[in-house]
Amino acid sequence: MNTATRQRIVMTALEQFYVKGYNSTSISDILSRSQVHSGSLYHFFPGKQDLLVAVLEFYRDGIGDMLLAPAWADVDDPIEKIFALLNGYRTGLLMSDFAHGCPIGNLALELSEPDPRIRELLDINFRNWIGAVENCLEDAGDRLPPDTDRAALAEFILTTMEGAIMQARTARDIGVFDRNIAVLRSHFDLLVARAKELS
Repeated sequence: MNTATRQRIVMTALEQFYVKGYNSTSISDILSRSQVHSGSLYHFFPGKQDLLVAVLEFYRDGIGDMLLAPAWADVDDPIEKIFALLNGYRTGLLMSDFAHGCPIGNLALELSEPDPRIRELLDINFRNWIGAVENCLEDAGDRLPPDTDRAALAEFILTTMEGAIMQARTARDIGVFDRNIAVLRSHFDLLVARAKELS
């Protein structure tokens, strides 16, 4: 059994969990879409939850290549990097006609009482995202007031993004997302203005 087969199974599961949700995706869905025999799948993944672990590990290990690098390809300003990242989710909403949101957010909402290792991987994925945004805030340096709690602000940005996606998907209205991000932008403008006053 080779790693290419395992990778094909993981990528198929990733796609199906994103499109249909974890609970609505069956093993037969994954077998059909991946064109893999059940023996191969069960060799690598004894159960569906083991497959979810692999998907979450893939997201964890791929945040740079899959999410951050595409969003930041042509952006140098650290604050604008944050808004470029948020814009990537906006694009995803529009391209999927509001069918898809944040894959980790979707799973966290769907799995109300996940297994401890699933909960840990969901948390790590959120923390990796927060850490990437916090690094942007650190790179902004003295453009933000010195007393800015950058860790808390990064968490708030994640909360804004997840909430904006959830509301926009429910209303099927990108304006909901845009209004939330506009308020966040105004908050940054105030922080930058305050930093200039203090300098």
